[in-house]
Amino acid sequence: MIGLADFQISTLLSAASSRQSYSRQNTSINVQSDRRSPMNPTLTQLIEGIEIVANRHKNDASVTCLITDSRRVVPGALFFAIGGLRTDGNHYVEEAVDRGAVAIVTEQDLGAHFPIGFVQVKDVRKALAQISREFYDRPDERLSIAGITGTNGKTTVSMLTQHLIGGSDNVGLIGTIRYDIGKRTLPSFRTTPESVDTFALLSQMHSNDCEQVVMEVSSHGIDQKRVYGIDIDVAVFLNLTRDHIDYHKTMESYYSVKKRLFTGEIGAKPKAGVINIDCPYGKRLLSELPRGLPVVTFGMAANAIIRASNIKLYADRTEFELSWPEGRASIVSPLLGRYNVSNLIAAIAIGRAKGHEIAAMLLRLQAFPGVPGRMEKVKSNLPYNVLVDYAHTDDAVRLACEMLSEITEGRLIVVFGCGGDRDRTKRAPMLEAALQGADQVFVTADNPRSEELAQIFDDMRASKKSENAEFIEDRKRAISLALDSAMPGDCVLIAGKGHETYQEFDGSVIPFDDAQVARELLSLKGY
Repeated sequence: MIGLADFQISTLLSAASSRQSYSRQNTSINVQSDRRSPMNPTLTQLIEGIEIVANRHKNDASVTCLITDSRRVVPGALFFAIGGLRTDGNHYVEEAVDRGAVAIVTEQDLGAHFPIGFVQVKDVRKALAQISREFYDRPDERLSIAGITGTNGKTTVSMLTQHLIGGSDNVGLIGTIRYDIGKRTLPSFRTTPESVDTFALLSQMHSNDCEQVVMEVSSHGIDQKRVYGIDIDVAVFLNLTRDHIDYHKTMESYYSVKKRLFTGEIGAKPKAGVINIDCPYGKRLLSELPRGLPVVTFGMAANAIIRASNIKLYADRTEFELSWPEGRASIVSPLLGRYNVSNLIAAIAIGRAKGHEIAAMLLRLQAFPGVPGRMEKVKSNLPYNVLVDYAHTDDAVRLACEMLSEITEGRLIVVFGCGGDRDRTKRAPMLEAALQGADQVFVTADNPRSEELAQIFDDMRASKKSENAEFIEDRKRAISLALDSAMPGDCVLIAGKGHETYQEFDGSVIPFDDAQVARELLSLKGY
């Protein structure tokens, strides 16, 4: 038994800063020009082995870059005309021609008189992934990659895993908050980037001497083939709860997309799996895995390989017993709540699946600085807790309320909203979860985007007892009112945006950082 003092974690979650970039759909990040090969490949070389409907390219020019946004096309570019939810890349092929594209990859027949060559494929997203992998010289083959999927916890688990197995200078990271490419950090604009950007990032990581990578894998990323063909060593399943039903339509469809990460349907089979067997969908996935896939299970269940037990929750820390086949340890962690215990043991399970010693990982755990916007403590020495969290689904709100209720002596006050142009079916359930779990609820703007805030509020008011919530359009005003309501021993949770440093209103982006706003308001109130 390893002693409690050996793994006492004294560092509280820090309010780490984050930066966000804003891009139109299909905009590529600016890392594509750094190609390892001194010679640019020809189009013929790149399309070898691709499922082609018709090959109409007229010359075999060298390809200098792969582009999915017509505005970024430069001479020598290969342009991929991708159909999206809001626009269709085929509408911009003429712009790509005018800007100097050498050829177009598309699912459409552009006709015999199209001014430049084109390659017609059955699936342009799949072709983009396959061609990107070749263009960047298959960097995934030289990296040990863990791909983490799940409705909740991906960011916390990925950043914990990165820290435990080597740190940001040595372990690449692709996720919601940032992209770490070895002593360099880029702002994230999408949890799972387009495949061309992902392979570009992996190439940069390898060039910068990273040997391991941790990446968040969203269901959209899987379904849209953004991770197609990546040689993922360890596939990780955290949980599955209601989200993205506007996209997936049913929970069964949502589950089946997540499952592809483990079955080889994304073009490559993982070498190992890590699965949360506390989740019903995790238990199901475990029973449906390809035969012979090694698996490390984690959870509170008695049969989990990495197991947490004797959990004790406090307002400033969490204590539990960690056990694995070769040993046990007593853990004191600043990560608050029961679900952060699950996140922590998930990261340890990933490290084990990748061959790292658990004792060594636990020693590194002491220095973990926390995750921006994930149960981030806004200010110390207050008579009440103020936390910022990314919870933006009904299940995440419910879990956050349950967790905070367990560690809060007084009342729980929640401020949150629902994003515009996103799944409308989850709005009423989110308010119901907040009303059931909190003592006082302030509903406000999140990122309305192009949608009227009044419509978002109307959808939320379909929940039972919605009259018990206060609807405040201005988010700063809502936060201020929540802080004014707090008494000693209470807890204020500002949910929905987490690490984000902006708000989106009808095509405009304005600065707004929940944690910073709360700190400023607390200072004005005398704290």
